[in-house]
Amino acid sequence: MLIVISPAKKLDWSARDGAMTTPDFIAEANSLARTMRNLSLRDLRGLMSLSDDLARLNRDRFRAFADAPEAETLRPAALAFAGDTYQGLRAGDFSAEEMAAAQARLRILSGLYGVLRPLDGIQPYRLEMGSRLKTRRGATLYDFWRDLPARTLRQQADQIGTDTLVNCASQEYFGAVDLRRLGLNVITPVFLEAEGDSAKMISFFAKRARGAMARWLIVNRVTTPADLIGFDLDGYGFDAARSEPGRLAFVRARRAVA
Repeated sequence: MLIVISPAKKLDWSARDGAMTTPDFIAEANSLARTMRNLSLRDLRGLMSLSDDLARLNRDRFRAFADAPEAETLRPAALAFAGDTYQGLRAGDFSAEEMAAAQARLRILSGLYGVLRPLDGIQPYRLEMGSRLKTRRGATLYDFWRDLPARTLRQQADQIGTDTLVNCASQEYFGAVDLRRLGLNVITPVFLEAEGDSAKMISFFAKRARGAMARWLIVNRVTTPADLIGFDLDGYGFDAARSEPGRLAFVRARRAVA
């Protein structure tokens, strides 16, 4: 199975790895970075609803963004992001064999880079897929990327011999994947917190659980869709009654948000 996740707003630039690969859509990323470099602080604030400090930080990042960056300015994508999903993924704890499996099976959807492999070297950035960034291709990043994410994911699925994609990405990012062009069986796990007879998704927990699911699939070499229901980390269990075709529900007793 192929697995997709979303990037994170937070970065961890302390992580290093000597074996990095080059993103497939580096030319597109450089083009978008040039567009971002020309935005004013006011534009950046409005584009991604940023504070003044975050707008300045990201203006400086895009001003420093290089078409041909030095290796020391790059970090492997799976180690560079530090949000809730990546705390669940814990890519820094992968063995060499597990990282190789992740490189083949795990993909990160990115507003700037399109589709990333775990070891693709990236420069620091923030550009959310749902941003209404105007380019020559249209008014949004969905317009910019068009069918490229779907085509790339399909090609990788064909290379590893699977017809199934496990979607551990957010709706914002998976919305960039043209399902007709993708042509794969998509399974989306949904993580719910139960209280009494009701259960609902809490974003903080769901993000971490999506990362944990991606890690579980890689570490346990899960390749059969039927085996997905065996996911049982952090108190979650498969709930057949709340599931439907293409959407698998996992439920646990509600916990307090830290």
